Amino acid sequence: MRSNRDIVTDAFRSWANGDGYVASIFADDMTWEITGRSAVSKRYANTQQFLDEVLRPFGARFSSSDPFRPVSIRAIYDDEDNSTVAVVWDGRGTTTAGTTYHNTYAWFMTLSGGKVIDGTAFYDSIAFNELWDGVAP
Repeated sequence: MRSNRDIVTDAFRSWANGDGYVASIFADDMTWEITGRSAVSKRYANTQQFLDEVLRPFGARFSSSDPFRPVSIRAIYDDEDNSTVAVVWDGRGTTTAGTTYHNTYAWFMTLSGGKVIDGTAFYDSIAFNELWDGVAP
């Protein structure tokens, strides 16, 4: 059986290579919290809500030729006792307005049965809000 670290690492590599997306490892009933005071900071009750309110509108702000994706995985930490994997990573993409967005993220994901059941994200809220408010989806 693959470890949680391997599952998350493979999903991030696939996303970075443009042949997959990290949401493929999200359980349908996953909860996700975005900390801080960004435009989308709150706790999302399930994957569908998180996709509809954050991930899809976020992705729609990027060009199809250079979509947002991880460009550097700084570190992956695995807390096997708590089934939690933490990923510190840099993401970048070209917006539909022609600007470049980049941000550094720390995601903490708890897995069960090979799927993320709970996640928490930390990132630069100011950079995110500039994108969210300045580039229409």
